[in-house]
Amino acid sequence: MLEKFMVNDVLSQVNSSIGNYANVITQAACPEFRKTIQDIRNSCEAFQYDLFKVAQNKGYYQPAEIATPHEVMAVKNMFA
Repeated sequence: MLEKFMVNDVLSQVNSSIGNYANVITQAACPEFRKTIQDIRNSCEAFQYDLFKVAQNKGYYQPAEIATPHEVMAVKNMFA
């Protein structure tokens, strides 16, 4: 399997895991458990960002273009 596909596959899996951790955190009643899952999520997010930078530097991943201030304001207004 090509490295590009492996990196993108891991990025996809990590992104999914981060969302799942967030879901568990919002439903956790025990503060110690909640903190543990938050720590795991934070670690996972740091790993995801490091892998994202590798993928971007190698040309495996092209992020969306940066939004203009007008586009940002339009989205903010949609949710205001």
